[in-house]
Amino acid sequence: MNIFETASRKKTRFPSKRGELTAEQLWDLPLTQLDVIARGVNSELKGVSEESFIATSPDPRKPGLELQLDILKHVIKAKQEEADAAKNRAAKAAKRKTLMAALADREAQEMAGKSKDTILKELEELDA
Repeated sequence: MNIFETASRKKTRFPSKRGELTAEQLWDLPLTQLDVIARGVNSELKGVSEESFIATSPDPRKPGLELQLDILKHVIKAKQEEADAAKNRAAKAAKRKTLMAALADREAQEMAGKSKDTILKELEELDA
């Protein structure tokens, strides 16, 4: 079973300033808010993971917190990859625009370098 199916079956909720959130709602948050939530869950997980010398059974909250942290890590990683891909697309688009402008300039220079007779001959060929 994947982590999102497990979360939906267990009705996992994530603490936030806006109240408890579902796994679906995490996708709508900016990375900064996801980081705050992940740090809080990680801190709580560290608290329940500390070894006790008198407790004989593990804390029952530990698996739920681990699941929350795994989901948060997955969402953060996916959103970071999407942001990186968007940056790359924007950089490529800007480079393409610059190259197209340079190409247009070169073509204009080429045309300007042609003789009057050559330009007239090409115009006649186009009209024919």
